[in-house]
Amino acid sequence: SNSSAESLDRLYPAVASTKPPRKRTTSQCKSEPPLLRTSKRTIYTAGRPPWYNEHGTQSKEAFVIGLGGGSASGKTTVATMIIEALDVPWVVLLSMDSFYKVLTKQQQEQAASNDFNFDHPDAFDFDLIIATLKKLKQGKSVKIPIYDFTTHSRKKEWKTLYGANVIIFEGIMAFADKELLKLLDLKIFVDTDSDIRLVRRLRRDISERGRDIEGVIKQYNKFVKPAFDQYIQPTMRLADIVVPRGSGNTVAIDLIVQHVHSQLEERELSVRAALASAHQCHPLPQTLSVLKSTPQVRGMHTIIRNKETSRDEFIFYSKRLMRLLIEHALSLLPFQSCTVQTPQGHDYEGRTYSGKQITGVSILRAGETMEPALRAVCKDVRIGTILIQTNCNTGEPELHYLRLPKDISEDHVILMDCTVSTGAAAMMAVRVLLDHDVPEDKIFLLSLLMAEMGVHSVAYAFPRVKIITTAVDKKVNDLFRIIPGIGNFGDRYFGTDAPPDWSDDEDALST
Repeated sequence: SNSSAESLDRLYPAVASTKPPRKRTTSQCKSEPPLLRTSKRTIYTAGRPPWYNEHGTQSKEAFVIGLGGGSASGKTTVATMIIEALDVPWVVLLSMDSFYKVLTKQQQEQAASNDFNFDHPDAFDFDLIIATLKKLKQGKSVKIPIYDFTTHSRKKEWKTLYGANVIIFEGIMAFADKELLKLLDLKIFVDTDSDIRLVRRLRRDISERGRDIEGVIKQYNKFVKPAFDQYIQPTMRLADIVVPRGSGNTVAIDLIVQHVHSQLEERELSVRAALASAHQCHPLPQTLSVLKSTPQVRGMHTIIRNKETSRDEFIFYSKRLMRLLIEHALSLLPFQSCTVQTPQGHDYEGRTYSGKQITGVSILRAGETMEPALRAVCKDVRIGTILIQTNCNTGEPELHYLRLPKDISEDHVILMDCTVSTGAAAMMAVRVLLDHDVPEDKIFLLSLLMAEMGVHSVAYAFPRVKIITTAVDKKVNDLFRIIPGIGNFGDRYFGTDAPPDWSDDEDALST
């Protein structure tokens, strides 16, 4: 039939072109669960590394692994084993099962009686799959549908995924589209005996998806097995690696991991080092606003910069500076004229905030110390949090957690961190806000102390973000500490000991 011909056409791409191999790079993401604990370490699956260059654009692509194979062949198990063995901090597992098309009423009735073919290429939304993978490769956040296998329908809520080191895309039709194949850097086919696949499918569909044994066998004989022979098994020839016996083949998995590691090593880049050499000796940007250095402000700086200052005094005068900084930042918000009537019955020509709402977002942990000052001057302000921590091995900031209001895109956002040295963490936090559709010109980055390097980096990458601080120091040392600086703010404020490799951008904490 024409339908079968079209399906075969998209299944078999044209003979390999003579184009030179694509330059590949790395990126990463995942959503549920937020972390994966292995015997060696914790792998974070709900965040992104800061792969943005000094222009604020992504400097790397995601390395995408495609995992194909028959239904219940063990693709997810193999993917999990690869994730554990890779030992990289950011990985996402994206399942093709999330991208089944929305069924019509008639198709719903067919599915309820096990008469709908879910194992045909036409059952999947390839346009959405391709668009999603393209955005993930670019490090952008995406919305993923959640499919309910009991009701054969998409749920109302969608989940959000973020960029990562490695993206693993698995599904029975992972190699069944020419455009999709172009996005895969490594193609793996999991080849498992048909009897084993049938037993696994019976166990899964009965225990997890509420099906009865007759319905599962009927669906298998009518759709699953013919689809495997016609659409899935032929794609084995497109794979770079075939893994016989699935998860039982540890030798093949070790080889895969070695190859991916070699690809990742070619793409290493020190974001901080790149930022450190960028935009120096330039005049400070117009988007920077520094609190006026009055004798009072300079006096408070003298106290909190002094290494002999007690913790109580450090906290007290830091809070005073924070309050002044917040007040100064609020004066830069948009206001419009308004007229009110005084108790004496006279009109007063005043000003009122012209935005919808103000949301404060603190970069944990030091940034949260600024929240009380914001709450004190902003009634009913909403608060979000972003946890960015230093990777002790690479020295790079990494996003581990975020909690933001749902409609934050309509607000002016006060982004708070107490010190900014290279700007790497601040740039990551700004990028997260942009991913949540906050307009760049509605982001206010507040910090008690910034290095000129950090100011230049943020301003060059995001020229419409307003940068507000109480002081700017000229230098950072080889460890990216601000000179003369203030020390590690979080450790001085909370009374904890600074690790030997701390930087001023964020606190290197263990979670």
